[in-house]
Amino acid sequence: MVSGQEGQRQHVRGSLYSWPDRVECPAMRDLLNRIVCGDCVEVLTKIDCPFADLIFADPPFNIGYQYDKYHDKVKRDRYIAWTRDWMAACRKVLKPHGSFYVAIGDDYAAHIRIIGEDLGLTCRNWIIWHYTFGQQTRDKFARAHTHIFYFVNDRKHFTFNDWAVRVPSDRQLIYDDRRADPKGKMPDDVWDEFSRVCGTFKERAGWHPCQMPENLLKRIVAVSSNPGDCVLDPFSGSGTTAAAACQLGRSYVGLDISETYVERARRRLAEVKTGRQGNFFLTREEMNELERLLSDMRVTTKHLSSDPHLLRWVTSQFRVRMRSKKDYQPEQVMAGLKEMA
Repeated sequence: MVSGQEGQRQHVRGSLYSWPDRVECPAMRDLLNRIVCGDCVEVLTKIDCPFADLIFADPPFNIGYQYDKYHDKVKRDRYIAWTRDWMAACRKVLKPHGSFYVAIGDDYAAHIRIIGEDLGLTCRNWIIWHYTFGQQTRDKFARAHTHIFYFVNDRKHFTFNDWAVRVPSDRQLIYDDRRADPKGKMPDDVWDEFSRVCGTFKERAGWHPCQMPENLLKRIVAVSSNPGDCVLDPFSGSGTTAAAACQLGRSYVGLDISETYVERARRRLAEVKTGRQGNFFLTREEMNELERLLSDMRVTTKHLSSDPHLLRWVTSQFRVRMRSKKDYQPEQVMAGLKEMA
């Protein structure tokens, strides 16, 4: 947990990739580590104690999508009022040190910023997720971005695990500059590492119109929560937030008004929990973290197999992310990656 300026100590508790079941708030017993069918405003307003260490919300953008139980086009004033209601309900259950991320389109981005501040939240970053496979248009420039607001409850005390998201810098990769920070650099506030999840992608669930990239959610979960923390998604949809939280050893709560989406997201979570296991070279935890690092760097196993210099820096950054649990060597990393393929 960061207290005060950037770069100060982080408080980390628990062990990675466990699935905790502690319940600090009695009202949470029927929600923890579950995806539940219900309106987030109705469900959350009934809970009297803050339980969420991190909230990620990807609400309907009010641009005309037809969801299973909701047509995403209402009058502007009604949509803004509803936005204030659900953000207030989330703010009510956010812990004092908690973080709150909201993804939104252009039309209501400014409203999200103002509502967040009206609710007493501090905006730390206005992130732009710039993606490939944007929506093509004829009479204006193609839209290829989403806004992600990063709020905190307390501007001085919050969780920010910088080591969990750092990547090698150009000073390291290109110039081999000894002045480079050996821990790597922080990503910018324009995220272009993550493509939209298109219909032909292996990751695509296929039954939800607006699926977020899992590795984007893992970045948020890794940097703004600790193992054992609780991650809330009030618009669970395809279950990506819960899947990311589960793989990173966090508890989760997912809410959605669609019985169909809830049931299918539960199946997805069941597959995640029984999915990939470790191999001879890497544990499950190590494999997940290495895969996330390669995604953040936009490199592939093929790149590493033909570039020893790049492999060396990936291995170095992997040590940083794993908090030096082992003295990882390039040969071990490469062998593990080949086994994962």
